[in-house]
Amino acid sequence: MEKLEAKDQERRESELGELHSLEQKFLSAEQWKTDYRAYGKWEHYLSCDGSPDPTVLQEINTFMSLWREDQNEDIQLVMEKGEQVLNLIEKLQFLLLDTPPSEITEKETVQYQESILELQNLLHQKYNGATEHLLKTANMYEDSETGNMQAVIKDKNVTFCIWANLKKKVRLKNHMFCDAQHGFDLPKSLAMSSVAVRILHTHYDHVSPLWLQCQSVPRLEVLDSKELTQHSKDNVEELEEEEKKAREEPSMPTEEEMCSDGRKSAVSFKETSNSIADINETEEEIEKKSEILDVPSQVQHLLTQEEINEKDESITDENIVDLQQFVPVGGVYHIDALQLPPQVKQIKDWSMVEVLNVGLQVYPYPPEEAEDATHPPIQITLRLSDNVMYFEDPVIARWDPAGQQWRTDGISNITYERQAKSITFEMRAFYTIALLQDAHLNMPYQAWELRPTGTDEALLIVTTVFATIQIQIKGNQCMLSSVVVEEKDVLSHVTGKWISPVDLRAVLKKAGVNIFPGAYSHKYVSVNKKAPLAEVRTYQQMALVASAFAFAWSKWNLEAGQEQVVFKVSEHLKADSVKDWSLYMFNGQKAQKLKITETSEAFSEELEEDSEFHSTLYHMLKDFASKEAIDKVETASFLFIDVVYQLLLATRVLTYS
Repeated sequence: MEKLEAKDQERRESELGELHSLEQKFLSAEQWKTDYRAYGKWEHYLSCDGSPDPTVLQEINTFMSLWREDQNEDIQLVMEKGEQVLNLIEKLQFLLLDTPPSEITEKETVQYQESILELQNLLHQKYNGATEHLLKTANMYEDSETGNMQAVIKDKNVTFCIWANLKKKVRLKNHMFCDAQHGFDLPKSLAMSSVAVRILHTHYDHVSPLWLQCQSVPRLEVLDSKELTQHSKDNVEELEEEEKKAREEPSMPTEEEMCSDGRKSAVSFKETSNSIADINETEEEIEKKSEILDVPSQVQHLLTQEEINEKDESITDENIVDLQQFVPVGGVYHIDALQLPPQVKQIKDWSMVEVLNVGLQVYPYPPEEAEDATHPPIQITLRLSDNVMYFEDPVIARWDPAGQQWRTDGISNITYERQAKSITFEMRAFYTIALLQDAHLNMPYQAWELRPTGTDEALLIVTTVFATIQIQIKGNQCMLSSVVVEEKDVLSHVTGKWISPVDLRAVLKKAGVNIFPGAYSHKYVSVNKKAPLAEVRTYQQMALVASAFAFAWSKWNLEAGQEQVVFKVSEHLKADSVKDWSLYMFNGQKAQKLKITETSEAFSEELEEDSEFHSTLYHMLKDFASKEAIDKVETASFLFIDVVYQLLLATRVLTYS
């Protein structure tokens, strides 16, 4: 054994040198992405299609000002313009998630966040304006049977349901919007009042705090020991400050910082918007070359997201939803009681209407003067979206504009019909509602496998308690090829589309299938904790050889301790070839092939016969690989390698399995 250790030390320098030349592909990928972002800006400039560049403050402000001044409040036009606004928001969110910290200034980050919030608020204001415009002409939408107004208008982003109580008959106190399958049952007092009910279902979430909407992959980078001591000294105080900020998230805005509808304004977001993002960025590479590629074997000082957040305070009020654990899925339902504006009256050949310039008015329920008295609740029925997976009964929560949080009080008598995909409940007042799901239902994973399927192509399979997710990788993109739940293919609306890893994360999370651990996930999942040195290095070197080798979950990874990871490996040059699995162990600095198999009775670190130690996983595999496999590794595209690495880092299969 000592001879093998000595032999490993002798060739360590040359092996690390060879690995370093392979790892230059990561730098090539970073440079390509930088150039691609610059090209995208130039392409937008040349397109001259009239749409603003959301990163240019003057352009986005002009766009918003022109739309604010536009008096056309037709609901269809608002929906069409709304799609453009959502595209602008998506572009800004993508930039915040995809751009490395070295390429975006703090000023730009705050600017993008403020623009997102202003666009979100403007879009909601426009829907309020369109609602008022519709209600002024409510009798045009009069239902022939009931005499009341009812309309359902929808597109892929929004389902807009509106009902106006024109006849004021007690027997007409309930209504079901047939085209949307949303409905309500009003208390008698409301059935006799000049009231309108709106159920505005936005398939997006512009209500939750922005840090939840823009969650990046937690950084797990390992710091270089040369710069370590100084870096850690400089950052101890910073990290303590970050902890405090994270605990205070989201902060309470002052009255002047609140928008008229209780949504948080961009101004109030300035101080707290970066607290989560900043923590994620404390572990970024100081220099890509020295951080990722050349971590020497001296004592390592590791800063992990988990350690930073160890002291996080938990929420004490049981009615407040912990957004680190539960996330809104399927959009947001704005359920409002509104005052009916004066209606048009026909007097001979004249159409007359009383004009009140007061805007859209909320109908107070329960009445403000009788808050202490008990008032009957409002019953609501919502049809759940077909484009979302609810693996368990969803948690219903209401938005509290004052506290800027989701709460579960004020909602009762919940009935969830899983087959019919509908949920019925009662509310004390009219609220903005979301259906929330545990963000960690699909963690820890039961198994995973990564295998090559062609030149610069691979397939990542993650098996969870509820679903099997297959992700294809090709070049610089990936594709959700299938999500199987109870032996049925689901989410067909998002499968079969080539997108970036960042977009894939967003698409799967929006659909309720989260296989991407967040900064706080270790608090809610039984984690197979591993040292960042071992975990990150393994993902990097797996990505480097993923063009010729298949990797898979091993039960012995649980037994190997925190400092090392164990996984199955097989050379895999043809898509239909039978895999001949062997077990390998790696701690980031030393790789070895194990004698045990997956079916052995106990874990052992004993070396496979005729095998040696190596400083890298690449050289360990090289000992047993064919020339064809090594040629494939050396010629693999840097973009393919980068996408594999991004997905491994995002799913963290070695820790969350």
